[in-house]
Amino acid sequence: MGDAGRIGWVDHAKAVCIIFVVMMHSVLGVEEAAGEAGWMHPVVQFAAPFRMPDFFMISGLFTALVLARPWRLYADRKVLHFAYFYVLWLTIQFALKAPSFAAGLGWWGVLQEYLISFVQPFGTLWFIYLLAVFFVVTKVLHDLKVPWPLTLAVAALLQILPIETGIYIADYFAERFVYFFAGYVFASRLFALADWAAAHRAAAFAGLGLWALVNGLAVFAGYSELPGVSLALGFAGAVAIVLVSSLLAQLSFLDPLRFIGQNSIVIYLAFFFPMAVSRVLLLKAGVLDIGTVSLMVTLVASFSPLLLLWFIRRTGWFTFLIERPGWARIA
Repeated sequence: MGDAGRIGWVDHAKAVCIIFVVMMHSVLGVEEAAGEAGWMHPVVQFAAPFRMPDFFMISGLFTALVLARPWRLYADRKVLHFAYFYVLWLTIQFALKAPSFAAGLGWWGVLQEYLISFVQPFGTLWFIYLLAVFFVVTKVLHDLKVPWPLTLAVAALLQILPIETGIYIADYFAERFVYFFAGYVFASRLFALADWAAAHRAAAFAGLGLWALVNGLAVFAGYSELPGVSLALGFAGAVAIVLVSSLLAQLSFLDPLRFIGQNSIVIYLAFFFPMAVSRVLLLKAGVLDIGTVSLMVTLVASFSPLLLLWFIRRTGWFTFLIERPGWARIA
């Protein structure tokens, strides 16, 4: 346990998750702009099976603590909270990108795309959009007393089936809900696993080594996206992140990593702009190889939002960017 009752390994897990997410966007963006892959590409490939499953599983860990709340309070904390940040940062992203969009779509087309983004999640913001949906669905299932094994089985089946409707919410829901729901259902077991890893480090390291070998073989042999295999690797990777995070939390010199996890939402919301700027500048400089450029862009995109956080907390300005104001609350 840490400040304000936070659990150390959970914050470390969030840090690992957000770094992998930022890395994926940074590396693939650089490689697309440069027209070639760099030495960081295999790292992104290795993380692909578990990068989002572990993020959603961690997000579902504390759901059981709030499901009994009245709908008004629950909706305020678990739906409107994410909706506020989605709409705010969607608007910011469109304001910054509008001129380039208008060049191809016209200003009427920009407005249409903006409005569509309220039902078709936009860009990197789809994660928080989907979290709000997951919390609503889980609350409804809880209130209807649907047996959790049935829900988990259906969610697993949806992940296995090749569902591609073109409707982002439907496709993302089918692919990711099983991990969020599993985080909620198996939370106590995941906490117990983290405690076990902290007490049995050698065994935890051995398990992680075996997992890394299997995950790597599946990815680089081309099997990781097969139906069923994808689901198994997603769960295995999410469990591996629990083990890794529990081990990292034992090392006090890695407390800065925990701080990153505590503020992962700030990084997720704000990394897109420093990522884009640093990518353009570093590629134009042309003095670094593609892999190193990808690494530098990842670092800039990961840490720049923390500078924004520091500035806001230091000055008290623009707090609405990272904290939901009173008028955006219903409870």
